[in-house]
Amino acid sequence: MSLTQDIRDAFSRRDNVLNQVIIINALVFAVLIVLKAIFFISQSSSYALVMRQLALPSDGYSLLRHPWTLLSYAFVHEGFLHILFNMLNLYWFGQLIREYLGDRRLMSLYLLGALVGAAFFLLAYNFIPALQPLVGQPVIGASASVTAIIVAAATLLPDYTFMLFIVGAVKIKWIAVAVVLISIAGINGGNPGGEITHLGGALLGFVFIKQLKAGRDIGAPIMAVGEWFGRVFSHKPSMRVTHRQPVATGVRAAGSSAKNTGPAVAGQEEIDLILDKISHSGYESLSKDEKQKLFRASQQ
Repeated sequence: MSLTQDIRDAFSRRDNVLNQVIIINALVFAVLIVLKAIFFISQSSSYALVMRQLALPSDGYSLLRHPWTLLSYAFVHEGFLHILFNMLNLYWFGQLIREYLGDRRLMSLYLLGALVGAAFFLLAYNFIPALQPLVGQPVIGASASVTAIIVAAATLLPDYTFMLFIVGAVKIKWIAVAVVLISIAGINGGNPGGEITHLGGALLGFVFIKQLKAGRDIGAPIMAVGEWFGRVFSHKPSMRVTHRQPVATGVRAAGSSAKNTGPAVAGQEEIDLILDKISHSGYESLSKDEKQKLFRASQQ
């Protein structure tokens, strides 16, 4: 099977958002490597023009000319280690979000993390006096989105344990704390813009889960837009009933309806028991399986 076919297969599945995001980042990275080599050999300065179309600018005038960079910057990397660590963290922590909240909320977190990170970057560079001399510097990378997912996972499952090389077992809440502290410490370093976007993503990840636990899904607009684009670009024709159903179908339909009603009621009873447990003992008293069931039920 060819590489092109593998990529097509990855994007043909609706439950494969995590891999799709990683593939998009990898493809953009590969294309930029090729373009950079071509422009270097041809002694052209066009690479800077390409990056200007993708990187998030720090001045308002450039942003008005390139508004799409509010999201495009979150899929652009320069340097192998830059993309490697971002994609590894995205995969590790994204798996948890995907398992408990589903693919659509994972995508919402990624995009909202990028947007809030961009907002923090623009506000900081234009309103904090110490950073105003740096206006004109752009920012790239998925770090804001990845940090949003890391903090969201830690807020959702604070006591979930990762086995880290040399260190050993570490609860992800401490990993999230370390990520935030490193970003704060790096503001006065060589990449203040990138560190500030991390903090925006971290705040979004924390608020996203807290609001979700309170019954408010702030990612719903993102999912609605995604579903609209999915319908627009879908090649599948609308489903229509074009044949006559036989008389026996009515009997079958009634039987099928009766079958479907049973599990639905049982599922609702189970959800009610989980909600009762939350009211008595709090959300943290739920087991991993109960949390998963509750979040999956909220997607219905």
